[in-house]
Amino acid sequence: MIAIILGTRPEIIKMSPVIRECEKKGLDYFILHTGQHYSYEMDRVFFEELELPQPEYNLDVGSGTHAEQTGKIMIGVERVLVKERPDVVLVQGDTNTTLSGALAATKLHIRAGHVEAGLRSYDRRMPEEINRVLTDHISDHLFAPTQTAKQNLLNEGVDKSKIFVTGNTIVDAVYQNLEITKKKVNTLKELGLKSKEYFLVTAHRQENVDVKERLKGILRGLELIHDKFALPLIFPMHPRTQKRVREFGLKLNGVDIIDPLGFLEFLQLEANAKLVLTDSGGVQEETCILGVPCVTLRDNTERPETLDVGSNTLVGTNSETILEGVKVMFNKENNWKNPFGDGKAGERIVKILEGIL
Repeated sequence: MIAIILGTRPEIIKMSPVIRECEKKGLDYFILHTGQHYSYEMDRVFFEELELPQPEYNLDVGSGTHAEQTGKIMIGVERVLVKERPDVVLVQGDTNTTLSGALAATKLHIRAGHVEAGLRSYDRRMPEEINRVLTDHISDHLFAPTQTAKQNLLNEGVDKSKIFVTGNTIVDAVYQNLEITKKKVNTLKELGLKSKEYFLVTAHRQENVDVKERLKGILRGLELIHDKFALPLIFPMHPRTQKRVREFGLKLNGVDIIDPLGFLEFLQLEANAKLVLTDSGGVQEETCILGVPCVTLRDNTERPETLDVGSNTLVGTNSETILEGVKVMFNKENNWKNPFGDGKAGERIVKILEGIL
C-alpha cells in the first residue's frame, strides 16, 4: 500500500500525475491531506477541478508557527500511519507537510519516498531549504527530477542506490492539466486579455513580502515596467502579500491587482503571458516548460536548470535590476530545451515503487 501525503496546492498539482498513475494501475493507495495552507473544504473544489479522487484523510491543521504546524502534522500523520500501516509513504517538495510526513513514517520504520528530491538553493534562511535537506537525508527513496539534483545528493553523501532520476512531475502536471483547462476555463476572455500581450506577476515568499524594503523594491520595479512597456501587468495577489502591503503602507500604481486564481485559470494565464515575474520555484519550472520567459524576484534559486537553458534570469528585488531583467527577457527566443523531463515522471515513480514493493 502507498500513502500519498500532501498539504498545499502546489503539492496536489505535482502529485497529481502520481495519483493518476496509481488510479490507472488500480494500485492500493490512499491520499492524506494535512490542510497546511487551506482547509480540506476549500481544497475540495481543487481536487474536483483537476479530476482527482478526494483524500481519505483530512487533518485540517491550519496555519501556525513552523514548530506548531510541523508538530500538529506529525501527530495527525502518525495516527493514520499506525492505523493503515502502508508499505511506503510518498511526500513531495519542501513544505512542513513534506518534512512531517517523512519524519512520522521513518520513526515508524515505514519507508519514505521523496518526490522532487535533491533541490538546493544553499540558502538556509529559507524554511523550504531546511525542509528539503532534512527530508532527503531521512528518506529511503529519492526521486530526483534532474541530474543536477542527483549530483547535489551525491555531494552530500547520500547512497546512490537510493537515488532515481525520474524527471519532474510538474512536466506531466502541466501537460495533463493544460488539457483540462481547454475544457473548463477561458480566463483570457474573462479578463479581456490577448495572448502574449500582457505580463503576469506573482510574489508571496516570506523572505520577500515580510521585509518592507524588498517588497517596496518589487512594487517599484513593477511600476517602472508599467512606465516602460505598453502592456498590462496582471498580479493575482496572494493574501500574505496583500496583508503586508497594507501593513507597510505601500502603494502600487499601473498594475492590475486581481484576486488569487484557481490553478487552471493561472496555468492558462501563465501559458499565454509575454513574460512572467515571480518568486515561486514552481512557476520558474512551469514557465520553462511552457516556453514563457521568466524573471525571478530572488537572489538565488533551487531551479538552476532554468538559468542554464536561458528561460529564466535572477534579478533580486532592486527595482532598477528588475526592469533591466525584463528588458533582457522581453525579446527572448523561447527555443530552449525543457530540462525537466518528458512528462512521464509519475509513470516512472510508480513503476519504481512497484519494483521496490
